[in-house]
Amino acid sequence: MDRPAELVPLHYVSLGARGPEDVVADPYGRVLTGVADGRVLRVHHLDDPCTARVEVLARTGGRPLGLELLPDGDLLVCDAIRGLLRVGTDDGSVRVLADSVAGERLRFCSNAVALPDGAVCFTVTSRRYGLDRWAGDIVEHTRTGRLLRLPPEGGEPEVLLEGLQFANGVAASADGSFLLVAETAACRLLRYRLTGPGAGHAEPFADLPGMPDNLWREGPAGPVWVALAAPRLPALGLLHRAPPAVRRGAARAAVRVPYRPGATIGVVAVDDEGRTVHRLIRRRSGFRMVTSVCAAGEHLVLGSLREPGVAVCTRPAAR
Repeated sequence: MDRPAELVPLHYVSLGARGPEDVVADPYGRVLTGVADGRVLRVHHLDDPCTARVEVLARTGGRPLGLELLPDGDLLVCDAIRGLLRVGTDDGSVRVLADSVAGERLRFCSNAVALPDGAVCFTVTSRRYGLDRWAGDIVEHTRTGRLLRLPPEGGEPEVLLEGLQFANGVAASADGSFLLVAETAACRLLRYRLTGPGAGHAEPFADLPGMPDNLWREGPAGPVWVALAAPRLPALGLLHRAPPAVRRGAARAAVRVPYRPGATIGVVAVDDEGRTVHRLIRRRSGFRMVTSVCAAGEHLVLGSLREPGVAVCTRPAAR
């Protein structure tokens, strides 16, 4: 796909709290998200801002980021403070599934996907920086992100991949043979093969026009939607090739300066062959730093680490 289409905003729905970092749609067209005060929310009637209603499902006691709906209706939550959680959407219960690996606390749990065998694969963005200092990891280029697997019976997570460049969103292929993992700092998706030839190994899958954040698969036959939190930054690529001492110094400065996201936002959708199905961009957007996207009914819903609500946009025609 050569030329991007326009990402057309329709309306905005305030949540009364900041930072709906990830958004996922349930089978009824409702959208679930977690916000900065630790609450997990479910938003009804997003097609009309006048009738939209926000329901509190649970309080994690931390900072919920990536979400994954389970077949029984419960929710996997990657909490940047507490680790990998299971949240009961009926009773608001919160259970810690994993909060450490080999005695090391999970500092920055980011996104998760449930596999058919009951295992859960999830990403840890950085072993050196927490969410409140995320820009430091991007700038220093620590390459300490991980992909982990929690067995169906629980227990200790195992490390599938490490050395990732700000590991972020994760999604499974339609046939369950591989995972897609977003490397934000590398502006690309990786394919980690679960079965068949090359199982247990990763390879580049798709280069992207920006820095990917959360991933969301639109049903078994649908594409994987990718939120682009920022466009490619050539200066950042140059910095990543600088000596470690230079990068560390730049990172110390980056965490002290408030981040101001640009006005250009975008999302893409890719199929399981790595082809771009949709590429949507909006310039001069008032809604900044898109960290997630999902399809709900006839609309696309955008989440953001910074905004106090979600944006509802026109959904492109199927290709």
